[in-house]
Amino acid sequence: MNRRRTYALALAATALVAGTAAVTDPAPATSAMARPPAKVTPTPTLTPTPTPTATQSDGTLQILTYRGYAEYGGVSPKVNWVGDFEKETGCRIARLDTVQTAEEMAGRLTQRPYDVITAGPVLAADLIAAKQVQPIDPAKVSDYKDLTERFRDMTTVSGKAYGVPYLWAYHEFVHDSARVRGGGLEQAFSSDRAALRDTPLTIAEAALAEGSAKEPYELSEAEFGKAMALLERNKDRTYWKNPVDLVRGFATGSLDYAQVTPYYRLLLQQAGMAVKPISTPRTTGWVDSWMLGANVPDTTCAYRWLNWVTAANAQRDAAAWVGMAPANSKACKERARAMCEAYGVGDAKRLDRVVFATRPPGDCRAEDGECTDYRVWADRWDKLLK
Repeated sequence: MNRRRTYALALAATALVAGTAAVTDPAPATSAMARPPAKVTPTPTLTPTPTPTATQSDGTLQILTYRGYAEYGGVSPKVNWVGDFEKETGCRIARLDTVQTAEEMAGRLTQRPYDVITAGPVLAADLIAAKQVQPIDPAKVSDYKDLTERFRDMTTVSGKAYGVPYLWAYHEFVHDSARVRGGGLEQAFSSDRAALRDTPLTIAEAALAEGSAKEPYELSEAEFGKAMALLERNKDRTYWKNPVDLVRGFATGSLDYAQVTPYYRLLLQQAGMAVKPISTPRTTGWVDSWMLGANVPDTTCAYRWLNWVTAANAQRDAAAWVGMAPANSKACKERARAMCEAYGVGDAKRLDRVVFATRPPGDCRAEDGECTDYRVWADRWDKLLK
């Protein structure tokens, strides 16, 4: 393995095993390299008091979120905005559970209630339908109007807001320009040296690549069949969940194409890899939002948390650390500037290309014969990977 690929693997291991995705400057690759790996406990105890239940009104919070979304200093003592929240608000974080996938998060929610939860579009729809979350009063969230209106609308159901948009991202396909000339999405889907994200929502990306569907998250049975046919054309490709595997694939030369986010493209390019994006007219993306758990009698600290994560400072820290874009454009300064530039925050033309995920079938109903239901998506995806 040559020196460049060894360096890329070291960068991947250091930046990603630590559970972070921070690129504070697109020029040097030293910021991520300088962060040492650390042990991350899934449920850190921030205070010595016993863990209360989610329905106790004692000034505590129980939080369920994705790894890196609410840092408490466990990876780096310099990254501890949870501790600052406790100091400034007087509320204590009694429990902070972190997961890496939506499937893990759904499993945790069957075990216990939480005060605040981070959810993507599919899980959010499930939580709303199951009445595991309650509507949010935007008037109690001071910086709510600073959040991108498009994202606010995505968390509104029947005129009620159910989420506070936090971080968002979109996909792009990249190719190793030292090995292949690029081509279009069809080549990327046809190649056995390609990596796709291991999620049923990748079916929407396949629908865009196939070209006949207007709404990739609202597929008719025929459109769904065409997207699956494209995916089933080559079952030897890689499906990735852990981004370390993605970076390792390019570093070792086993991948020519991959479905990534702009952050991972930057990471590969900083490591000296000849990775370039494939130009596409549209792509898919998603927004993660904070939600308020149901059956919480005293929501005082929960709303203090929602105010905290809505403010520009908190979103600036999170975007820079996780490698995603903030929903509050006022966060696009200092350490988050590189991420905002990478994702095109404020660039309307660029964002118009992104079709953000909704729970399939979105606004059309499977029972009316208009769209395939998300359960069908999940079942077919499981069969694809077997």
